[in-house]
Amino acid sequence: MADAEANDRHQILTQALWYAVGQMVDAKVMRENRNATPQFIAALTQVVWTQMESVAQDLEAFCNHAGRTTISTDDVLLLCRRNQDMHQIIKDFIDQEKAEKATSKGDKRSRK
Repeated sequence: MADAEANDRHQILTQALWYAVGQMVDAKVMRENRNATPQFIAALTQVVWTQMESVAQDLEAFCNHAGRTTISTDDVLLLCRRNQDMHQIIKDFIDQEKAEKATSKGDKRSRK
């Protein structure tokens, strides 16, 4: 029964990914006045799925190695350590979110 549920979940996620990839490809090819075949979209979807599985496994391994049960932003930064541009974009985003969170906490304290 658990295998059937896992298979159903896998199928639903794969279909959702196929749809999302198809939407992005369609938007791009329309702007470029090109065409993409369903086989191309299927192949691209498979590549994206494989990459997502790899990323998920790496994040889980980093989390487990740190002795945690929840993936953190540190794990994401570790994952993208070899891509300096992506690392910097994510780090800047995390820093901005932390600053906004600190600011909103400060606002709540001053209202009391």
